[in-house]
Amino acid sequence: MANIDYYLGTISPWAYLAGDRLERIAERHGAKITYKPLDILQLFDRTGGVRPANRHASRMEYRAQELSRWSDHLGMALNIKPAFWPVNMAPSSYAIIAAQKTGGGDLGGLVQAILRAVWAEDRDISDDAVLRDILGRHGFDPALVDKGLFVGAETYGRNLEQAVEAGVFGSPFYVVQESGQKFWGQDRLDFLDRHLAAL
Repeated sequence: MANIDYYLGTISPWAYLAGDRLERIAERHGAKITYKPLDILQLFDRTGGVRPANRHASRMEYRAQELSRWSDHLGMALNIKPAFWPVNMAPSSYAIIAAQKTGGGDLGGLVQAILRAVWAEDRDISDDAVLRDILGRHGFDPALVDKGLFVGAETYGRNLEQAVEAGVFGSPFYVVQESGQKFWGQDRLDFLDRHLAAL
């Protein structure tokens, strides 16, 4: 069985556009996903990336065009200028980490719902009430928002360090543990699918 480390920032539009494709690919190949939410802005700082706020206007204009093209191509609603972006990623990341540790719910659905909340629903994923609602809708105890703070903070920081060590520099980023193969971006999921088929 293959093991996939999935590094993501919960404010990443590209992680949102991945939808449930990773989960469907993993199910098809019997692979296990470990979700590793991290501070994507700090990851940019650590690995030579540029935060969106500091990018040249031409790069941001092209980014907006690409996001529109991909959302149309995938049939996924996307607000190019969400009401709450950028937003503190820590609370939503802690919720994912706590839910993964606890188990019992739809973890992939939870991750997708948090991303959708930012990019299609104009919800504030740093708001505890929003996170409680999303947790509950996906089969998790809403109280994980409060219970998971310590383990969440510890793991969140560790995920960043592990990402840097693993050669991760963006979101979404998929690393297959068994082969060391890396796949950056939702537009590389077909290659991940082919790779898993060959293992």
